[in-house]
Amino acid sequence: MRIISGTARGRKLKEPDGLNIRPTTDRVKEALFNVIQFDIPGRRVLDLFAGSGQLGIECLSRGAASCDFVDTSPAAVALVRENLDRTGLTGGKVYQRDAVPFLQRGEQYDLILLDPPYEFRQWDEILQKIVQIDILNKNGIIVCETGADCVLLRPELPYELVREYRYGKSKLTLFTRQERSIKP
Repeated sequence: MRIISGTARGRKLKEPDGLNIRPTTDRVKEALFNVIQFDIPGRRVLDLFAGSGQLGIECLSRGAASCDFVDTSPAAVALVRENLDRTGLTGGKVYQRDAVPFLQRGEQYDLILLDPPYEFRQWDEILQKIVQIDILNKNGIIVCETGADCVLLRPELPYELVREYRYGKSKLTLFTRQERSIKP
């Protein structure tokens, strides 16, 4: 795994041992960052289910103002910290927490990256919690990486589905939070 672009371009990241952490493939990662590349600089990012931290670290390399990395696994948290050290990037905070309690803090983000293991079954709960707490800033983006056959709940307005992209066994689903004006 390498950083694709930005200030840490080309730096190698430590890969996880075993099969408990599934890093995003290079093909999917490149496609994702081609889609969101102009939505990263200066933004506040949440890398929920961080795993190796490669997605959030890529955002920091591309100019994100900050990134909160969250994972329940002590091994994943240690791996994210090591990868941040390897790249020399600043602005990253690492938390060993469950996703829902972390979201309930109510922090606001511009970009939320959701890449849990493919067997993850709490998608509806996580997306509903993000909408309920309303932690995504206006015109922010939620990126969900799932298995290609996973069907995600369509969140309520002002959250909207932007697009789905399929890459072999993987699917990226992008949602945004639009600001709607109510006319009298």
